Amino acid sequence: MRPSAETSGGARWRQVLLPFLLSLFRGALPDQIRYSIPEELAKNSVVGNLVKDLGLRVLDLPAQKLRVSAEKDYFTVNPESGDLLVGDRIDREQICGKQLLCILDFDIVAENPLNIFHVAVTVQDINDNTPLFKQSKTDLKIVESTKPGKTFPLDPALDSDAGSNSLQRYHLNDNEHFDLTEKQTPDGRKYPELILKHSLDREEQNFHHLVLTAVDGGDPPRSGTTQIQIQVTDANDNPPVFSQDVYRVSLREGVPPGFSVLRVTATDQDEGTNAEITYSFHNVDEQVGQFFNLEKRTGEITTKGGFDFEIANSYTLGIEAKDPGDLAAHCSVQVEILDENDCAPELIVTSVFTPLPENSPPGTVVALIKTRDRDSGENGDVYCQILGKAEFVLKSYSKNFYKIVTERALDREEIPEYNITVMATDRGKPPLSSSTTITLHIADVNDNAPVFQQASYEVHVAENNPPGASIAQVSARDPDLGPNGHVSYSLVAGDLEPRALASYVSVSAQSGVVFAQRAFDHEQLRALELTLQARDHGSPALRANVSLRVLVGDRNDNAPRVLYPALGPDGSALFDTVPRAAQPGYLVTKVVAVDADAGHNAWLSYHVLQASEPGLFSLGLRTGEVRTARALGERDAARQRLLVAVRDGGQPPLSATATLLLVFADSLQEALPDLGDAPAPSDAQAELQLYLVVALALISVLFLVAVILAVALHVRRSSRPAAWGCFQPGLCVKAGPVGPPNYSEGTLPYSYNLCVASQSAKTEFNFLNVTSEVGPPGELLCEDASWVPSTNHGDVGVPFASDTVLKQAPPNTDWRFSQAQRPGTSGSQNGDETGTWPNNQFDTEMLQAMILASASEAADGSSTLGGGAGTMGLSARYGPQFTLQHVPDYRQNVYVPGSNATLTNAAAKRDARAPAGGNGNKKKSGKKEKK
Repeated sequence: MRPSAETSGGARWRQVLLPFLLSLFRGALPDQIRYSIPEELAKNSVVGNLVKDLGLRVLDLPAQKLRVSAEKDYFTVNPESGDLLVGDRIDREQICGKQLLCILDFDIVAENPLNIFHVAVTVQDINDNTPLFKQSKTDLKIVESTKPGKTFPLDPALDSDAGSNSLQRYHLNDNEHFDLTEKQTPDGRKYPELILKHSLDREEQNFHHLVLTAVDGGDPPRSGTTQIQIQVTDANDNPPVFSQDVYRVSLREGVPPGFSVLRVTATDQDEGTNAEITYSFHNVDEQVGQFFNLEKRTGEITTKGGFDFEIANSYTLGIEAKDPGDLAAHCSVQVEILDENDCAPELIVTSVFTPLPENSPPGTVVALIKTRDRDSGENGDVYCQILGKAEFVLKSYSKNFYKIVTERALDREEIPEYNITVMATDRGKPPLSSSTTITLHIADVNDNAPVFQQASYEVHVAENNPPGASIAQVSARDPDLGPNGHVSYSLVAGDLEPRALASYVSVSAQSGVVFAQRAFDHEQLRALELTLQARDHGSPALRANVSLRVLVGDRNDNAPRVLYPALGPDGSALFDTVPRAAQPGYLVTKVVAVDADAGHNAWLSYHVLQASEPGLFSLGLRTGEVRTARALGERDAARQRLLVAVRDGGQPPLSATATLLLVFADSLQEALPDLGDAPAPSDAQAELQLYLVVALALISVLFLVAVILAVALHVRRSSRPAAWGCFQPGLCVKAGPVGPPNYSEGTLPYSYNLCVASQSAKTEFNFLNVTSEVGPPGELLCEDASWVPSTNHGDVGVPFASDTVLKQAPPNTDWRFSQAQRPGTSGSQNGDETGTWPNNQFDTEMLQAMILASASEAADGSSTLGGGAGTMGLSARYGPQFTLQHVPDYRQNVYVPGSNATLTNAAAKRDARAPAGGNGNKKKSGKKEKK
């Protein structure tokens, strides 16, 4: 049958309203780019040119990286041309179902710079579906008593297309008894109804065959048919009647299966079997059978499965009540689905910018996140937050997009990796939430300089170390990674000239081990200040410096050096005179020695090795002072010889020897005859053998020990070896005129260098002239203490066998301090003999007192010394060589027990005290001898 005019007019109105509705939707979304395409386009078909529509440039496409952010990949972006392409099959019926307007919303994301564009593509329907009936044949039973005008609803045809391509009309083949009309359900679907035009007569014709055709509005139109077979039955006068034509009910989407929805009720006024009613679904969609169940006898409707408001929010159920006579009644049930907060929000991470450099400024975008909630209303309203990360904040970007940005500067050395947890929560009751974790790696930047483990280093190295030995190690740490944290070491500065510094130490660039390039000498270098640098391999490189102090420790590698008594310029020994009336304790002379070492290694002690008369003199253990132990006896020889050893406190100790030649006389003229009459000196080796024989005799014969000792002592006293062989009658002065010596040149007149000449029978003396012309002070240090006089015609005799003093290196230049800063030596003080450490400050006082006393003697003329310039009036017991310029400063070498300090200065001024013993041993000057 042809559609009615009303039906055709409604279709035309819909065709007019559809573009108008589309324009309204476009006006509602002014910020979207819109395209319209038909469904079922081939893959890679062009939808539109995004570059042109977005106002971008094709040249910027590789850098901007346009991409589609959508749940399904219906579309893609051509990276070369910027065209929006179809990426997958688009079936409008599958996507939008029965909706008239099918729009696909998605986002275009540009990463550089970050931007988001909203795109809406309208999918236009094409006539690709044919109207189909559920059954190819429909059986109807109509009672012959049915009056004309009675309608019989028929099952509709289904057409998935929308709009004009959907089902438009039904028509029935030509017949005389039935006509066709179209009805519409509340949801807009059309279904046919069969209308009885003329009364039926079962006896005339009990079956009628009709053909029902459904036609859509496509071009060309599509159609489907079904066969209708009508059986004319006997009369059943009363059909069932429902209590309501339309039932309405609401269900929550979370109701369980088997939940009772509604019970429909129909009544039949017939009796018996004609009043038995059965219920069934009539004119319903296929989905209805998936969600609802209808009890045939009771008419109760129950649920079969769970509902999802996001899929369908309402259902229309057609119910038919039929009696055995096939009389039926129809009603509809409208089921509304109420939304529940059963969908948790979804978080979609669209971009993560990792690794992130640690020097990124605050506000740097870390990630881009999209949220979605399928619920509606408040149940679908979503807000996001970051859990427990103060370094990051979440900011709304566009619509349902959020971006994670840094709140403050990051430090890889503190936290190399972040797990950022973002939680999305809806506003339903109760609220639902979901979370996702983004792992962000922090890239290293060279922002940490090396740091040494110590603020400064100090090492102790003993002198005479082997070259190339490791003396220290510095270590620096850099928390950066890779080359930024790889540290190398170098030597950048020191308190020596760079070339000299390189000859002393070097440092390993890899390990920081400091090596000694040469053996250190404590006497030349006591401390070395170095500046080491640690440098990483970053770009730019960072550096750190540290100071290293190398303290060179002393070893006992220098023997003591005897300053007094010294040898003369020609190698001859000097002598000291002692008054015959000297009392016990009289200060005869003093052995002055120094040691270039420090501490215990420079602690000197003095010992007598040999003595012509063992009991006549005493020697200070620490002071080196030679004093008379007793008065001179009648049997004691006038000439005495002492061999003194000077030992330091090192382990093992080192030593030097000095020979003292002493003459007992009240004046120089009195000493000359004694020196001249002296017999040839005896051999020291012979005396030693004699003592050995005596010792063996004492062991063998105890009774004869006393007698032999008395004889030996008597022999020893009577046959004392002469000390000065060149003072004999007939000897001549080796050099210089006869007469008193001249002291005007600043010489000290009390050390003598005498030799023998056979041409003269008169004894004359030549005094040793100790001036600056002789040589530097170092040349005054004794090399050989032996004194060799001449007996006759050049024959050389040895009156005293002197021990050779050990040769030593000259003292360091740092000995030469100013007059006020030079303290006395370790042996210049009247200390005790028990070996206690001397007080060097008092030692300085003693030395200054002697200088002041001698100067006073020269000033008032009471001294027997000459008052020539430069003599300083020193007593003869200290010799002419014992001037202040020859006394190096060894206070810096003094070790104070119980302390690690080294004294460096002495008191500047002390009260001057004259040495004990008076001036009894001072010789007369040359001027008084002339008088």
